[in-house]
Amino acid sequence: MKKLLLFGIASILFISSSFSQEDRDIALESLNNKAQEYGDIAHEIWELAEMGYLEHESSALLQKTLSDEGFSINKGVAGIPTAFIAEYGSGSPVIAILGEYDALPGLSQQAIPEKKSADKAAGHACGHHLFGTASTAATIAVKDWLKKSKTQGTIRFYGCPAEEGGSGKVYMVREGLFNDVDAALHWHPGSQNAASAGAALANKSAKFRFHGVSAHAAGAPERGRSALDGVEAMNNMINMMREHIPQEARIHYVITDGGKAPNVVPNYAEVYYYARHNKRDVVIDIFDRMVKAAEGAALGTGTTMDYEMIGGTHELLPNLTLQKIMHDNLSKVGGITYTGEEKAFADKISVSLGYEELDMSRATGVQPYKEEARAYGSTDVGDVSYTVPTVGMSAATWVPGTPAHSWQAVAAGGTSIGTKGMMVAAKTITLTAIDLFEKPSTIVKAKAELEERRGKDFKYIPLLGNRPPALDYRK
Repeated sequence: MKKLLLFGIASILFISSSFSQEDRDIALESLNNKAQEYGDIAHEIWELAEMGYLEHESSALLQKTLSDEGFSINKGVAGIPTAFIAEYGSGSPVIAILGEYDALPGLSQQAIPEKKSADKAAGHACGHHLFGTASTAATIAVKDWLKKSKTQGTIRFYGCPAEEGGSGKVYMVREGLFNDVDAALHWHPGSQNAASAGAALANKSAKFRFHGVSAHAAGAPERGRSALDGVEAMNNMINMMREHIPQEARIHYVITDGGKAPNVVPNYAEVYYYARHNKRDVVIDIFDRMVKAAEGAALGTGTTMDYEMIGGTHELLPNLTLQKIMHDNLSKVGGITYTGEEKAFADKISVSLGYEELDMSRATGVQPYKEEARAYGSTDVGDVSYTVPTVGMSAATWVPGTPAHSWQAVAAGGTSIGTKGMMVAAKTITLTAIDLFEKPSTIVKAKAELEERRGKDFKYIPLLGNRPPALDYRK
């Protein structure tokens, strides 16, 4: 009798496991069948190339795609016209999938393996057209799985604008829009397939504006007070300050307005600064010193100064409980295979990058799992990761060895190479979300890890303060 009971239990578990795998296979097959459709959506957003907080058509396209699939849409969340939340299902767990769709200014490029402008104001040099589309695809696939399997829970897509310097997700976190989320999943375009623990630098950015007095630069220079002198004096002091900050810190700037004519003393000038480090407290200290330098520059040049906070993000907090699951799923999905035409394109891109040989293993395979990473850039996903257990990955949407924010990244992102990598991400996120719906105990463990890593006394304070969304920072 005992043997029969054990056999019965084993049979039930086997059948349950078989059905679970069958449902997963159906979800992946659905993504395969819709790959061309999602590729068309991504390419349309690539062509639009709308910058941060200006992504009206890109956001609307993703909203329509999700609405047509039965999702309820909450538009204009957190006071941002291009931000939205799409939701399906009810109850817990609540799984969030993040999507982005903003382009970068000045990186217009055709989808060819040579540098040639598409004559637009911006380009998708960070692949966010792929990011938003793959996340949309995964959200729909998970919705279909929830419906077919009759599993309780809620799947949400977070339409996140202005990641590139605009800190869109920070406002969404600040508004409490993630407070009931149990786990957040995201990914990023890249030059390899990897799902190791990620890292990102905390960041504070601002535009410093100097106000002087105009005068004829030759006829009455003594009457003028140059706002550009204020900017240059600030820059000089900041550049000297670099010697006296932690070596892991980064400071960079661009003069966004330096005057209009050499023979007119500029009465207005503006410089746009970033400060970064892998700890937000260090960033706060560096930024405060930058403000003092700006105040001193104004005093020394007889000008006045004010500044506007533009962005501020936390460093990224890894969650290894979730990360290993995502890596295992990426390993199951695997990499991509280039056609002959794609390989010829990639070879030319590789030559343009100065490589003697193209390392295809980064596209065809998956990188080994690592629990530590070095931070190079910044992302507003960091703020999400301090609020809810968060996990991410990268997919080979660019030719191996391609750096982000390059014309080569824009070019590959407009081809089938980009859309193939995009579907790797969509499949991996889909499988990871299904795992979390099926095993709520994993979420409990991930939340415990989050609390331990951030500290029980942690209180979320946005680095950009209480300012409203900087909707005009790209204008």
